[in-house]
Amino acid sequence: MEITLLPAYLVAITLLSITPGVDTMLIIRNTCRGGWRDGFVSSLGICLALFVHAGISAIGISVILLHTAWAFTALKLVGACYLVWLGVSSWWGALSKKKSIIDRGGLPKVKEFNFIRSLKEGFLSNILNPKAAIFYMAFLPQFISPSGSAVIQSLILAGLHFIIAMIWQCFVALTVNQAGKWLQKPRISRIMDGVTGSVMILFGLKLAVGR
Repeated sequence: MEITLLPAYLVAITLLSITPGVDTMLIIRNTCRGGWRDGFVSSLGICLALFVHAGISAIGISVILLHTAWAFTALKLVGACYLVWLGVSSWWGALSKKKSIIDRGGLPKVKEFNFIRSLKEGFLSNILNPKAAIFYMAFLPQFISPSGSAVIQSLILAGLHFIIAMIWQCFVALTVNQAGKWLQKPRISRIMDGVTGSVMILFGLKLAVGR
């Protein structure tokens, strides 16, 4: 990678990381569900998927995927279904909290933290997003020097993206966690589940019908 291009790359991926999207919604959703650890591990799963996208981009599979219509469509639909499922799960959680609050007359219970569940949700939400694959395929080659190993350079660039995205997403998780008592109020908790669920369903539907 040309060192003179590094600042441009860092600016670009920083803007990409802080732009609200599916990843941000998932971090907010999971932090509300299981606290800052849930958000942190979800972020870890999201960011680990970056290395997969970088590796795929480097060896050219993304090019094949992009030009093979049925494969791209299949990946897009699987990713869309997963986002819709996450959104429906949030709505189901909101309805379940309402019932449990009525039964107990207290605050909604925060779900127990599950490392594997959080890591899996983060990883799958990113790896099944074809926009991430296309971004890496179109973006990374601009910063890779033909004189070096494309795989190694891609992984280094993904590592930088990993660091920046983790810092931002963990900041989001900690911010949401600090508002934990307020967010655990019955009405606010249900509204947050409903809003994040609706946004994720909309992202999924947009992904499914988009070209």
